[in-house]
Amino acid sequence: MNIFYGLYFSCALACVVCALPDEGKWDENLTERSNSIFLFKSLYKGAQVFVWVNCATKVQDSKVRINLAILKSECWDITLALDKIKKEIYEPNSQFKNSSEVYHDTDIYNCNDHVFFREAEISEGTRVLHDSGKPVHIIMHDGVYVLALRVSPVNTNMSDYSVGVHIEMKNDYGYLSAADWPLLPFYGFMCIYYVILGLIWLLLSFLQWRDLLRVQFWIGGVILLGMLEKATFYAEYQSINNTGIRVQGAMLFAEWISCAKRTLARMLVVIVSLGFGIVKPRLGATLHRVVGVGLLYFFLAASEGYLRITKAKNDPGKDLLVASVPLAVLDSAICWWIFSALVTTTRTLRLRRNETKLALYRHFTNTLIFSVVASVFFMLYCIKVHHYVECLTLWKDMWLEEAYWHILFSCLLLVIMILWRPTNNNQRYAFVPLLDTGDDADEEEQLVNDAYGVKVRVHHTKQSAPPRVSVDDDLKWLEENVKSDPASYFRLR
Repeated sequence: MNIFYGLYFSCALACVVCALPDEGKWDENLTERSNSIFLFKSLYKGAQVFVWVNCATKVQDSKVRINLAILKSECWDITLALDKIKKEIYEPNSQFKNSSEVYHDTDIYNCNDHVFFREAEISEGTRVLHDSGKPVHIIMHDGVYVLALRVSPVNTNMSDYSVGVHIEMKNDYGYLSAADWPLLPFYGFMCIYYVILGLIWLLLSFLQWRDLLRVQFWIGGVILLGMLEKATFYAEYQSINNTGIRVQGAMLFAEWISCAKRTLARMLVVIVSLGFGIVKPRLGATLHRVVGVGLLYFFLAASEGYLRITKAKNDPGKDLLVASVPLAVLDSAICWWIFSALVTTTRTLRLRRNETKLALYRHFTNTLIFSVVASVFFMLYCIKVHHYVECLTLWKDMWLEEAYWHILFSCLLLVIMILWRPTNNNQRYAFVPLLDTGDDADEEEQLVNDAYGVKVRVHHTKQSAPPRVSVDDDLKWLEENVKSDPASYFRLR
């Protein structure tokens, strides 16, 4: 049920990994004070790198020197590659000059307030860029690449200048990075999967609409939110792949839809574990606690999602850590509440000897235990393989860290749908009050004594006495049935 997702996310905050997809287009404005830009992205073989430069200055016939370098990082962590590429563009006599592992281009260009494009031509000893439709570099191997671009004036009197830089990194399929690309078909598949689940549930509910349980409406709501969540994520990834730009408002909407689905899913598991509609006709005061915990979880999850989206990819920040730790603690508390409620519910069904409902909750409990064990094993695997390694090279399967939780939840939801599916015998799982007869009370008393080893006093319902027959009725019966002959009277005696 993705109970431990918050805890896992807290453990992974120190890593560069983040669920946000990489952009494919960047626009920067370089000046004398900020004259360099550094970008990184995972790319497949055959990806193309395009660069646009727009130079504007008040000095006539001014020239600028543009240093462009692209370096492949050996690890997912780009720290070493970033230090290496800084030496490449800042030190003219760098030892990495003309190295085969670094693409480097340093030339002087005219800056006459026009746009420089992609490819250069030599004109009177000075290179002039024009739009040729060709990339400045083509990636030869799969990997994580760091791009650095530095602009510096050649003229000594050129102090007030502004250089607009537009950079694109595009794979054959679009602008999504190689690490994020598998999530696009995954969300498309999950969207179709939830549509199929929704249609099946709607059909079953329509056929058995007279005998639907209240918990089955909750299941339908979770399916609907899951369908909407996957559709928004797929639309967002498709938009980034086509345009190369992240729309922050759309990402926030998708994230908050996901928070609403996760909140409703946890509330569903809690009320099912409490036996709502199965053992208890209503939750009473517990319902207020369920709603309160749900609202608190949604608030914390929405805050964490907002900070994660607005923060830079490689800078999680302390405020994001502060938001994720309470979410992890609340997730753990909800997990404890679920299993405590399941123990109480199964004990009640065992005392009542309701084998049908007891088998239902046994399957549900086993499914939850399996999901918890699977979550723990997957977290340990990710921590060992992805987070506590000196050089992470298996970056191509990192998308599974996000996809796994969606798969696990969808499997758990499918099991819940099978267990609580609308059928012809739907009411056998509905709540039925116990009859307070003497035999049932004695039986329940004996069951409680056997279960707890203590004597429990059960108050039996006093049976109503038969109506009292009056003396006049007795005399009337005697007059009608006893003859006046005294001998017959004595014979009756």
